[in-house]
Amino acid sequence: MEASLRIRVDGTEKLEERPLLEIIRVSKAFGGLMALVDVSLRVWPGQIKGLIGPNGAGKTTLFNLITGMLRPTSGEIRFDGRSLVGLPPYRIAALGIARTFQNVQLFPGMTVLEHVLIGGHRHGRSGLLGTILRTPQMRQEEKAARARAWEILERVGLEEWAHRPAESLPLGLQRIVEIARALAATPRLLLLDEPGSGLNPMEKVQLAKLIRSLRQEGITMLLVEHDMNLVMELADEIAVLDYGRLIAEGPPEAIRQNPQVIAAYLGEEDTVPDAAQG
Repeated sequence: MEASLRIRVDGTEKLEERPLLEIIRVSKAFGGLMALVDVSLRVWPGQIKGLIGPNGAGKTTLFNLITGMLRPTSGEIRFDGRSLVGLPPYRIAALGIARTFQNVQLFPGMTVLEHVLIGGHRHGRSGLLGTILRTPQMRQEEKAARARAWEILERVGLEEWAHRPAESLPLGLQRIVEIARALAATPRLLLLDEPGSGLNPMEKVQLAKLIRSLRQEGITMLLVEHDMNLVMELADEIAVLDYGRLIAEGPPEAIRQNPQVIAAYLGEEDTVPDAAQG
């Protein structure tokens, strides 16, 4: 596989030997409907990759394929050189892939802290017997898990809501709860499915700040987002889907000016957001 020159988050150059995530000619059919057709793209270590397109373009379907919730009709998906096709979701999560959802998915009656603890459950080693018998190892794991959960809550600014039911929080904070739950799994790749949906301008500013800081900590992200100002402000590269096909890929400014993108998604040219204004 060809090497590619990438820019580190600290501004220095590095020659990457392979992408962290590679989608290779992936198609997905639901009966006679093709949701994705021959899609190929790469996400490199340390990158924020944007994925945009109209409703129904196949963005969430691609996330479901990456995380093992669906299996591709054809094509290959590789994470750090390893095929993900056919692996169950829990195995894929264990490799270091976590996600949020377009429609917030929280557990009724559970607190913010409990959501984060659930997100980190895969790190436990005691097993069912250890849990039942309350072994010293189990108690030590619980202590470490709670400490880690509190670190994450402080990291994302949710500590004061730790003991509140998660569904009682405003939408903006619920989306941060989802990100915190995903971070508890210590992901190498974080899939963000419309994290800015329904947020007010101030909440989007805080979200953008959080996403940038996560990249500084070395987390690679694939970001689906309808807010063009937000995605063009955050993404290093953007891939564009239309009717399940990849129609464009490149840096934000090139995507903003791409005639196919303007026609398929962004509307008239004079309505295309300028990243410099966002």
